[in-house]
Amino acid sequence: MANHSVRLSEARTEDIPAIAKLANTIWHQHYTSIIGTDQINYMLEMMYSYDSLTEQMTQKGHTFYLIHENDTCIGFIAISKTENATHSYYIHKYYLLQELAGKGTGTAAFIELLKLLNPEELRLTVNRQNYKSINFYFKNGFKIEQVADFDIGNGYVMNDFVMVWRKN
Repeated sequence: MANHSVRLSEARTEDIPAIAKLANTIWHQHYTSIIGTDQINYMLEMMYSYDSLTEQMTQKGHTFYLIHENDTCIGFIAISKTENATHSYYIHKYYLLQELAGKGTGTAAFIELLKLLNPEELRLTVNRQNYKSINFYFKNGFKIEQVADFDIGNGYVMNDFVMVWRKN
């Protein structure tokens, strides 16, 4: 693995345009073959509009971290604490520019997240057809906890795995 100078910085509402731009790039690079352009555009509008991201940051308790490699912002992670659990978190978003996939950058960012949170447990959902991401999560110690389908409106359903990581 190459030497990665990856760092996380907590995002603020001023970073919303950068997050939305990264999401648009990453989703079109990665998800077109999995869910198609129409569903991508629907989900980007639903989850990455300025109003939606503002609500996630200010009202829903989501903390966003920008992923930086050297001086370039290359992705983002969004987490929230799990209710009634001190060291348990839910990862809502974990996205990295596709040209960096498979180079150890995502793992370096995950290690930084672990240092920052010191979690006992992390949970997330991932599309069941998203093999690259599923394998990334397996490699980093996640296990499939359950299969779940989520109706997200407009005739679209997310067919996901719920994955969990637990501290050893």
